[in-house]
Amino acid sequence: MQVTTVGLDLAKSVFQVHAVDASGDVVVRKTLRRSQVLPFFTKVPPCLIGIEACGTSHHWARELTKLGHEVRIMPPAYVKPYVKRSKNDAVDAEAICEAVTRPTMRFVAMKSTDQQAALSLHRVRDLLVKQRTQLVNMIRGLLAEFGIDIPVGLERALGLARQIADSECEPDVPAVAKQILNLLCAQVLDTHVRLQAIDRAIIALQRTDDVARRLSTIPGIGPVGATALAASVADPGQFRSGREFAAWLGLTPSQNSSGGKDRLGRITKMGDRYLRKLLVIGATSLVRRARYKPEAADPYLLALLARKPARVASVAMANKMARVVWAVMARGEVYQARHAPSVAA
Repeated sequence: MQVTTVGLDLAKSVFQVHAVDASGDVVVRKTLRRSQVLPFFTKVPPCLIGIEACGTSHHWARELTKLGHEVRIMPPAYVKPYVKRSKNDAVDAEAICEAVTRPTMRFVAMKSTDQQAALSLHRVRDLLVKQRTQLVNMIRGLLAEFGIDIPVGLERALGLARQIADSECEPDVPAVAKQILNLLCAQVLDTHVRLQAIDRAIIALQRTDDVARRLSTIPGIGPVGATALAASVADPGQFRSGREFAAWLGLTPSQNSSGGKDRLGRITKMGDRYLRKLLVIGATSLVRRARYKPEAADPYLLALLARKPARVASVAMANKMARVVWAVMARGEVYQARHAPSVAA
């Protein structure tokens, strides 16, 4: 019997295959080692292959596509309802095989190697920012135990760290604590230098990427947000509207409606947490700017601030920014202030 659909459960070294024919009968159910995956699918005629989105899914999707197969990547949360009873690799592969054929299933667009390389910059940057914050807090806490207070602000903490590292400042602390303090200061300064190098690489990437350049024209979106969005959204056409894109990012209210009564709650916080965070940070900067220069602010934002708290207005503005991002990416245009949507005749 000819294989028509395959569910492939990915793992680090052991892969599970569940294949069916046109009538839905099981043709293959077997376990493959990593080195056996590509040789196995080389012998299989072109078919539909479903896999769950994970760390290696885009790599395997690209490799299997080269062999002539149609590969569809699905969010694990959407595959879970098709898992029957106990969970194991064979059951997961069967669930993937069934889910990939559902007409209402939503899929993840396959990313290119360039897009994944760009996202690696953001992943490392996010990690280094957290480490720098932890190191600064450790330095603050250590000095506070000896009655030394550092003024609020990252630059002030880094400035003190430079003075300590260059022996320009000698805190009145015991020798052991001074040794640890020198170690922490050297590490936080090294982390800060590495962060600056990554920021320069992101700015250079933004200047060479057409989509990122167009996204940078949106107020509240800088090089970091523009490059992250351009690399994360492989195909804006997979979303039917800006609202669907905002929902994908978890910026739309959750629903608990029944009996014709609409009950809306907080935002769902589904989807990519990093992209959502960047949009909310960008919206927060717009809120701060609106307080100091209301004449240059968006009237929509001013109306929000007049009736809602600042944090609620920031999230609502992030929702609007997400819709603008989708429009800019889907239409291939730049941001236009006071843009009036076209009305169908």
